[in-house]
Amino acid sequence: MDEITLKNFRCFREEQTARLAPLTLLVGENSTGKTSFMAMIRGLWDVAYRRADLDFKEEPYDLGSFDEIAHHRGGRGGRAETFEAGFVASQRVIQTDRRAEFEPATDRPYRFDVKFERDGTAPVPVSRRFSCDDTWVEEDFRYDDLPSILLGTPNGSWVGEINLDPDYKASPFDVDLDSLEARQGSESPTDEDWERLQQLSRIFDEVRDFGRRRQRPYASAPVRSKPQRTYDPARPTRNPEGDYVPMYLADMFFQDKGEWNELKGALEKFGQEAGLFDEISVKSFGRKASAPFQVQIRKFGSRVKGPQRNLIDVGYGVSQVLPLVTELLRGDILIELLSGTPPMFLLQQPEVHLHPSAQAALGSLFCQVAKPDRHLVIETHSDHLLDRVRMDVRDGTTSLEPEDVSILFFERGDLDVHIHSLRIDEEGNILDAPDGYRQFFMEETARSLRKRQSIGS
Repeated sequence: MDEITLKNFRCFREEQTARLAPLTLLVGENSTGKTSFMAMIRGLWDVAYRRADLDFKEEPYDLGSFDEIAHHRGGRGGRAETFEAGFVASQRVIQTDRRAEFEPATDRPYRFDVKFERDGTAPVPVSRRFSCDDTWVEEDFRYDDLPSILLGTPNGSWVGEINLDPDYKASPFDVDLDSLEARQGSESPTDEDWERLQQLSRIFDEVRDFGRRRQRPYASAPVRSKPQRTYDPARPTRNPEGDYVPMYLADMFFQDKGEWNELKGALEKFGQEAGLFDEISVKSFGRKASAPFQVQIRKFGSRVKGPQRNLIDVGYGVSQVLPLVTELLRGDILIELLSGTPPMFLLQQPEVHLHPSAQAALGSLFCQVAKPDRHLVIETHSDHLLDRVRMDVRDGTTSLEPEDVSILFFERGDLDVHIHSLRIDEEGNILDAPDGYRQFFMEETARSLRKRQSIGS
């Protein structure tokens, strides 16, 4: 996804457009819609690529019922009867260290737009529109038996009907084109129209099929799981709180020593750079993979190695950041574009419980793992993390270019919120920042300086 559009969704009344990049940082005051923004990213993915039933209460997001999601204008304006969202994306060839994967054969941007209405108390998608190069197809989901299908080109639009199977696997182009009824423009599609529609059909099917082979965006909770002193082995399945991570580490330790050593080395490199730990290990209480185990870490002194300590006995920041770091480095090491690695990570407040130096190290890690085929969308309140990203781009410590970073500043205005899409230049400077953004950080800096002067006196 390269761009997200919202309208009448939560605190976003007017149509909002926000630029996404391999590394996107969401900043702003509390309760300005940053979490809602990430929830809609995952929802759009489902509707666009999987046609799944949306659940706006699915963890780690709970946006409530329709009345809590549709924008309320206040006073006589009332609540919006519908809300809309969409995204722009383009397909590219992905080259990795291990293999090349070719995405759908177009580098032209395409667009998905979805409209939501009320069904009882829940919001449901009622239409989905796919467009590319001024040609489009729109499905109307309000009719269960014979959904309405609209096809359009710059010359006109036509309506038809399609029967969808229960799994929604049929293409909206599976319609009797000869029976199309003109809505506007020419009475029947011309040869040029047919060619446009056939090309759009190929792009649609490729995009949809590719999306179905990819995992959903991985979404993390703002508060991760609490560590346990001893774990019983279980199947490691991703979840927002990261409960599965100790089981995943143990599974790697027992099943694949090569991959374990590679992941262990990457985790320890981050731990050392962040000042959190120097060594991580799995201690088994038996010879079989079914035996209970502990996750232990060690901090080195200047001359000797410190003792092995249980994860539960060290700072809470380590156990809170470990699930996120493992998930990111797991994707960096085990490149499985068609199954194992999510194409997008939605991370809420990854800096929770971390010292400023560790927050900065986390910013460097994000710069290292963000790639055109693996986007990170991060809600953060850490200026240490943000500053490290800017400095790493300036210093060229990774392959991340200035255009690969997007800073979205969420600014409150009365009952609405406006999203500012900010960029950085080659020197790490933030470009086109609104007065509200500059004022916020100036006040925080002045407050910090006053505190330091008070301590010094």
